[in-house]
Amino acid sequence: MTSEQIAGILSRLKVDVGIKGTTAYDERLQQIIESSYQSIIEEGVATLDASNERDIELIVMYSSWVWNNRRTGDKMSQMLSHNLYNRIFSEKAKING
Repeated sequence: MTSEQIAGILSRLKVDVGIKGTTAYDERLQQIIESSYQSIIEEGVATLDASNERDIELIVMYSSWVWNNRRTGDKMSQMLSHNLYNRIFSEKAKING
């Protein structure tokens, strides 16, 4: 991912987690974004594209879950899980189709 892509995702993520008025957590959130990007690829989305709107939303959702999960320990939401698996299956169908 480019620094511009990370900055765009960071902006969306900060709104999603409710901390848009501060830069205090930016470095940590950027680390989470990069880690989430890699985790999604490891889950099976080899063609994850940080310039694609749907993929950006998936990265934001995954990063938001990681951010919130550090305190709550909640498992992945059904919405995130469905979006992740739909993206994986969509990619596999294109490769095998």
